Amino acid sequence: METMIETKGLTKRYGQRLSVSRLDLSVPTGCVYGFLGPNGAGKSTTMKMILGLVKPTEGRVKVLGAEMNSRNRLAILKNTGSLIESPAYYGHLSGKENLQIVCTLKNISEKEISHVLAVVRLENQQHKKVSHYSLGMKQRLGLACALLGRPKLLLLDEPTNGLDPAGIQEIRELIISLPEQYGMTVLVSSHLLGEIDQMADQVGIIDQGKLIFQDRLEALHEHSRKKIYIRTMNQGLAEQILSEKGIVYETAEEGLLLPEMPDARIAGCVSRLVSGGVGVIRVEERQKNLEEIFLGLTGNRSSL
Repeated sequence: METMIETKGLTKRYGQRLSVSRLDLSVPTGCVYGFLGPNGAGKSTTMKMILGLVKPTEGRVKVLGAEMNSRNRLAILKNTGSLIESPAYYGHLSGKENLQIVCTLKNISEKEISHVLAVVRLENQQHKKVSHYSLGMKQRLGLACALLGRPKLLLLDEPTNGLDPAGIQEIRELIISLPEQYGMTVLVSSHLLGEIDQMADQVGIIDQGKLIFQDRLEALHEHSRKKIYIRTMNQGLAEQILSEKGIVYETAEEGLLLPEMPDARIAGCVSRLVSGGVGVIRVEERQKNLEEIFLGLTGNRSSL
């Protein structure tokens, strides 16, 4: 199976408010798919529709090659793990006891508990009451619950929310390891560009309920073309000289941006400016970061 999740025209409307609009999502098997967008963009609603927790207004969802409907839902969910919004737990019980309850609900052997505890690094805290867990430990327990039954697909909604840097790094490393070590496909949502950049190999960007980009992470970075920034002491004269020589440029931040070019040509441009009486005070290579790419794709409507 090449595609683990496929949606066609997926739409959800709450009254007059359009939460998700005609979403065509395609999540390849065996990847970490980063579902990126600002808060309120429709990420959680989309993931709930994929799991059958929310009924779409329009469109369809296929998971593991089967249509998500009332007949197939339980069979699909047996091969799916999820952590949507805040993890649910019984605070008066230990971490292990919480996992035992999940095993009963999923009708799977409790022998898996030691394995998932090791995966999320909670072996030493398994007998501690969950009410005494840190936020990071609760997130890891939620992940452990999702991993029980060794699902083929894992859906994680903002799994690093509220964690400290060490906790974020732990969760990130765990997510990255899942496809290779356990053959899982992971759909992970986030409003943090840097997180998706470090975890995912496929990316979908949603903004105001619409999918505005979907491709490999490398393809997203290709939207950032390198440019040469030149700052001078006389921008007007510099523009005149470059125009006369037929050199394409754009203005930015009290300087000029030239397209990427070989070093020899950059040196030639600088030489022409200097010989024309323009003092050159800075030459540097610039490239958009992931946030600038996002803002360009969304037309600056949303900032993460």
